[in-house]
Amino acid sequence: MEVKLDKQYPLDVDAARAWALLTDLKATANCMPGAEITEQLSETSFKGGVKVKVGPAVAQFGGTVDVVEAVPAERKMVLRGKGADKGGSSASMDLTAVITTDPANPAHCVLNGQAAVIVNGKFAQFGGRMMVQVSDMLLAQFVENFRQTALTLPAAEGVPAAASVASGAEAAAPVAAPAAPVVAREINGLAIFWALLKSWFGGLVGKKV
Repeated sequence: MEVKLDKQYPLDVDAARAWALLTDLKATANCMPGAEITEQLSETSFKGGVKVKVGPAVAQFGGTVDVVEAVPAERKMVLRGKGADKGGSSASMDLTAVITTDPANPAHCVLNGQAAVIVNGKFAQFGGRMMVQVSDMLLAQFVENFRQTALTLPAAEGVPAAASVASGAEAAAPVAAPAAPVVAREINGLAIFWALLKSWFGGLVGKKV
């Protein structure tokens, strides 16, 4: 089963810091609940895994991520990932991520992502619609963690500060960088299930009104 995603996420952080984080694959992977880079195989190939927890059971997916293309001038990254678990389920993903500056505010940027995900095995039984819903939930968590982590990085020289500058001769007081987010080390399958169930019931109620 194949699922295609095309997303844009506005971020209140400058493009330079967002790009610096995106090119650090280990730090970027840490922004996704359950994901982790465990080994660097070459300059462009990495080994990692994802933990999924459903109740007391924990499933481990292992795989690789390859940097197919990185274009600093365009702040564009193309990644290819694939993995499998011991039960025979597998997944692969081709992802293109581009960071663009918000034309209305140079201190902000937009994270643009296009992905094609192919899932085989038991997870394919959930169907495309539910897979998209689950992906949306996980990506929302990832983007928030990515945003918070990028804000902890030092701003590049010449990049407009996001903090407002005091009027007159007074200079704005230094703003301490926020702490990096604490990311769950496994995806909580039950939490996702209940959130989807709530959304489904909400849809039924909405249709009856």
